[in-house]
Amino acid sequence: MIFSADEFKLLRLSNDVRASHDEASVSVWFDVIRLYPELKSWVIHNKTIPYEVLEHLAGDLDNDIRGHVARKRKIHKTPIFDLLALDKSEDVRHSLAWNTKNTIEDVEKIRTEDSDWLTEELNEIKKNKKT
Repeated sequence: MIFSADEFKLLRLSNDVRASHDEASVSVWFDVIRLYPELKSWVIHNKTIPYEVLEHLAGDLDNDIRGHVARKRKIHKTPIFDLLALDKSEDVRHSLAWNTKNTIEDVEKIRTEDSDWLTEELNEIKKNKKT
């Protein structure tokens, strides 16, 4: 168990596997985000991260952070998926499309009308899922 934002930071900076696998309370995760915003992607990387924290980070101003959330398998079939499927960033939507939990039907829900590139990418993803 990780008990503080400072502990998480030390674990992360020392490449301790506990940073990726140990649980922490929701309040600790929010402390990490508030005190060490540069560690947001590592918060997302944690295998035990609560849905509530992912939901918060899905609204982050940084496209890269939203893209990290989009790749989390645990957002499959959740409101976070629906939110990110309409994200303003085609890169975030592309990350969401590559989420390995997605079915063809999920990929078809991702907004593409503003991006020919993304339309082509999603068609390729759907083709690969059929084979």
